[in-house]
Amino acid sequence: MTKWVYSFGGSHNEGRAEMRNLLGGKGANLAEMAAIGLPVPPGFTITTEVCSAFYDNDRNYPADLKAQVDEALARVEAAMGLKFGDPSAPLLVSVRSGARVSMPGMMDTVLNLGLNEKTVEGLVKSSGDERFAWDSYRRFIQMYASVVMDVAHHRFEDILEDAKRALGVFDDTEITADAWRGIVKSYLNVVQKETGRPFPHEPQDQLWGAIGAVFGSWMNPRANTYRKLHDIPASWGTAVNVQSMVFGNMGNDCATGVCFTRDPSTGENIFYGEYLVNAQGEDVVAGIRTPQPMSALKATPEQSPMETVLPEAYQELCRVRELLEKHYRDMQDIEFTVQSNRLYMLQTRSGKRTAAAALKIAIDMAAEGLITKEEAIQRVPPASLDQLLHPTLDPKAERRQIARGLPASPGAATGIIAFSAEDVEDLAAKGEDVILVRIETSPEDVHGMHAARGVLTTRGGMTSHAAVVARGMGRVCVAGAGSIHVDYKAQTLTAGRETLKAGDWVTLDGGTGAVYSGKVPTIPPTLSGDFSTLMGWADSVRRLKVRTNAETPEDAETARRFGAEGIGLCRTEHMFFGPDRIGHVRQMIMSTEQDERARAIDALLPFQRDDFTQLFRIMAGLPVTVRLLDPPLHEFLPHGEHELEEVAKAMGKNVETLRARRSALSEANPMLGHRGCRLGISYPEIYNMQARAIIEAAIAVSKETGNAIVPEIMIPLVGVKTELERTRAAAEATVQAVFKEKGVTLEYLIGTMIELPRAAITAGQIAEVADFFSFGTNDLTQTTLGLSRDDAGSFLPHYVDTGLLPKDPFVSIDKEGVGGLVRLGAEGGRKTKPGLKLGVCGEHGGDPDSISFFESVGLDYVSCSPFRVPVARLAAAQAVLKQRQKQPV
Repeated sequence: MTKWVYSFGGSHNEGRAEMRNLLGGKGANLAEMAAIGLPVPPGFTITTEVCSAFYDNDRNYPADLKAQVDEALARVEAAMGLKFGDPSAPLLVSVRSGARVSMPGMMDTVLNLGLNEKTVEGLVKSSGDERFAWDSYRRFIQMYASVVMDVAHHRFEDILEDAKRALGVFDDTEITADAWRGIVKSYLNVVQKETGRPFPHEPQDQLWGAIGAVFGSWMNPRANTYRKLHDIPASWGTAVNVQSMVFGNMGNDCATGVCFTRDPSTGENIFYGEYLVNAQGEDVVAGIRTPQPMSALKATPEQSPMETVLPEAYQELCRVRELLEKHYRDMQDIEFTVQSNRLYMLQTRSGKRTAAAALKIAIDMAAEGLITKEEAIQRVPPASLDQLLHPTLDPKAERRQIARGLPASPGAATGIIAFSAEDVEDLAAKGEDVILVRIETSPEDVHGMHAARGVLTTRGGMTSHAAVVARGMGRVCVAGAGSIHVDYKAQTLTAGRETLKAGDWVTLDGGTGAVYSGKVPTIPPTLSGDFSTLMGWADSVRRLKVRTNAETPEDAETARRFGAEGIGLCRTEHMFFGPDRIGHVRQMIMSTEQDERARAIDALLPFQRDDFTQLFRIMAGLPVTVRLLDPPLHEFLPHGEHELEEVAKAMGKNVETLRARRSALSEANPMLGHRGCRLGISYPEIYNMQARAIIEAAIAVSKETGNAIVPEIMIPLVGVKTELERTRAAAEATVQAVFKEKGVTLEYLIGTMIELPRAAITAGQIAEVADFFSFGTNDLTQTTLGLSRDDAGSFLPHYVDTGLLPKDPFVSIDKEGVGGLVRLGAEGGRKTKPGLKLGVCGEHGGDPDSISFFESVGLDYVSCSPFRVPVARLAAAQAVLKQRQKQPV
């Protein structure tokens, strides 16, 4: 019989931390905390395998699941000395989700389950607090009806607000027991009216309704969006955790809170978090009340830190903090409740953190001996380094502060205001920089937060939904800016006398919490010593070299600052779009006579030579791979009558003649047309000019700097060996001519870009006349899958969303198809020429998952955009460590 249910806490503990794939992160860690002696309220976990079975069998459970749940529930009753559904002393439970990786706020939770009009009286007797009992009952109805029965949350909030107005009170804690009774009655009436059926009163019905809702929430829109953003497979499923309730809202000796064992924004080794006296867990993250700090060191005079309000529970929590960090060897995100001065642990998990915090925590923990340097390298997600490379506010720029909130996620962002996630998405799709402004965010806003440059909320603390999700996404966030009033209906935010409307500019400083009116200039980031330390450790481990794709001095200099070890792709066609060049290029293309073409090409030579001189100078002897011209012709043809007239005037031609020439050159499919080496074969003078410019520049910089410049000339779009033979022979003839003219020689390489399936298949033949291969995985993906990257956006997301493809193949390499051709090409090339240099220069060169694949293939280097260089350096190191872990000991 398959075991579907695992107990934890009490005297019966069946799980451990290493079982997270089966029990989910929450369930595995609850069992682990219980196993090491921490105070965990007893409960049980329904495994992720049930979730898979639930969806595989038309939302039906395994036949023997109920019996196992009943048995586990009986153990909880025995441990607590209470009975589920007992009118005199009822056991109440929470029902929570728990995927194997943390998905904060994405799925559903129900608290206080087991209450009805009879058991609430039992809770009155056992707690001695009538107000608390009826408040718990109304919370349960509101949460259960919203989560399980799809009753809109605001229907209950409206009733509550009306009741407070009638009573003349402002805080929930001021509402009397009699008033709660009336509110409960109104809640039950709303459920009946909205759903056409009564609220379920039988605790077993409530339990299975909640279990079904949690499993159902695995496929809700916000969970699907979160999984897509964080590359979490839907097949993993979620577990369901049923746990006995402990109450943080039974009086002033009770509390609930969320804390981190280190600061998740900076990584500083301080106990960091927030708590509320006399509150349930959702009160802390919802921003309904202002949370208080944990430590007296971080408190202002008007605040009430837990250290002074509940000193015994605080000291116990400090002991737990130290124990958990040493046990898990990572910064932990903790949820706790204090009931009658006694601490209970409700959750621990590896805490989400900013990239800066991840760096500091990894470096510090290695220094403290908690982890090794190799583990520190693996602790920082490579893609998160992007967070460190974004600009900050220019300290010299003028600014006008209108408000200040909490610095919830660092960095700086400026953009136009939008008040809904949908508006943010629409504006961002049009290329706008947008700031999402909300009173408070909810999981439904996650898609808008992802599209935004930054997030501003007027409620919530450092552990609010907005703060946690924004930090994980690397978005700037200022939370809890309480002096700002947001009016959704009027589409305005008001701070003092300043009112801004949707579409106005606003600037956020996530490092200080400041909010500024208008657009404040930014400056490039400065990288910390922790960054240099980690990059140094990564560089000592990685085997793959990391180059950059660059053709401008600015990009080359940026890449060098980030540690690039050369240029792996200089796309010369990108150099020709300048206003001083494009005319000559068009004349070169539109010419029908060789002497006309030669004049245009001669005019381009000094531009090209100067381009390459600057790049060689910046790279200071590091390898530079220059791809000869590979223009889809439609990008360079004169567009419109004005451009046609300009070219005609420069060439002394009739406009009608050039119009006919443009028509003749137009192609039905330019990406598969007269481009790459095909153009060089048709018009060898073009490639001859570029080869001359490259070698003349290399000679000049070698003489100027004393660095040995070894240029790498790359011939694009080769499909057959004979194409490379002919273009190489022409290039070498030009190179030798330059050597003779200058009276000097230097080392150089001539290779090709493998970007066609035939080239990969016949790589062994092509390698006979190539000094290196560079895999152009952008075009190789297009030609292998038969997908146009420019056109596939209309349907490719659907392929990924529905599982037809695991990932977008233009973002992460298709390992079986395109990757199979890369492997085949690498093996074929090195079989012919064992020392053949192999690299990759498509966008995949900056994708961590693709880099891991390139490490397994044995390529020599990857090349990526300048801002992805640190990402690639770290990913290359992690790829080596991943390979080592796979090797048998």
